[in-house]
Amino acid sequence: MISIIVAIAENGAIGKNNDLLWHISGDLRMFKRITRGHTVIMGKKTYESLPRRPLRERRNIVITDLPGETIEGCEMAYSIQDAVNLCDPAEENFIIGGASVYRQFLPLADRLYITRVHKSFEADVFFPPIDPGIWELTAQEPGEVDPKLAFHYTYEVYDRRK
Repeated sequence: MISIIVAIAENGAIGKNNDLLWHISGDLRMFKRITRGHTVIMGKKTYESLPRRPLRERRNIVITDLPGETIEGCEMAYSIQDAVNLCDPAEENFIIGGASVYRQFLPLADRLYITRVHKSFEADVFFPPIDPGIWELTAQEPGEVDPKLAFHYTYEVYDRRK
């Protein structure tokens, strides 16, 4: 099973200058809880943006277009198909970014875990629109209220329609 996990602003924004647009403690805890013990797949720029590398308690797969490149503590994929081949078919495998990796995996994904940020942001990276003809919203719950944030957010789960 391939799942995408991402936080998306109202205007589809997901990042700027290879960084997140916000710091939502509740979302980071949810990300850790859902992905712990599973495979996470990311592009090299996303890997480089992580504050701690590799992500602990997860199998890390990094996609790079540099043949033979290696990163300590990670498995390497040199194409999207390489990454798919490395997925554990008996487990849920999580795509965690960046934008190009999301775009390429969206047609292959079975589930989307979306943190919907209820505010627009200036960004240089966006997530593609979620087509309701393809994706069905199967779960939704409000994120915890954080007085330090100038916005609210909602957790959403979408499953691919059969």
